[in-house]
Amino acid sequence: MKSIIAAALCVALGGCASVTRGTTETISIASTPAGATADIAGLEAPTACVTPCAIQAKRNADIVVTISKEGYQSQIIPLTKDISGSGGAGFAGNLLLGGVVGMGVDAATGAALDHKPNPVIVTLQPTTPPPPPPRPPRRRESKPVS
Repeated sequence: MKSIIAAALCVALGGCASVTRGTTETISIASTPAGATADIAGLEAPTACVTPCAIQAKRNADIVVTISKEGYQSQIIPLTKDISGSGGAGFAGNLLLGGVVGMGVDAATGAALDHKPNPVIVTLQPTTPPPPPPRPPRRRESKPVS
C-alpha cells in the first residue's frame, strides 16, 4: 500500500527524488579550534556562521566554504555535488513513474544530489609558530679581586 501511495505522489508531483529527499540539505561545519568564522558562498544570500554551525542549502548550489580565525591560516573548501544512493534511486524511479517531466524536475532542483564533504571539518594551522618559552636570566658569578 505504501509503495502505491509513493508511486502516486511521484506521478502527481513530477519528481521522485524531489518528493522523497527535498531540494535542500543541512550542511554542518566544524573547526579546530572552534569559534572560527565560516563564510559560505554560493547560497541565495551571503551567509556566515561561527563554528560549529549548520546551514541550509539548495542541493544544486555551487558552494564554497571559507573558514578563518585570527592567528590562523584561512582554509577554502569547495563542496562537490554527487548523486547519493537514495537520490539516484529516486531519480531512477522517474523512469518507471515520473517520466521525463519528473527527471527534469529532479535534475533542475538537484534533488538527487548531496554536497561533499558534509560535514565540513577543518583543523586550522597557526599563521606564525608560537614564541619560544622565555629563558631564565643568567646568573653572573663574581670573580674574586686579587
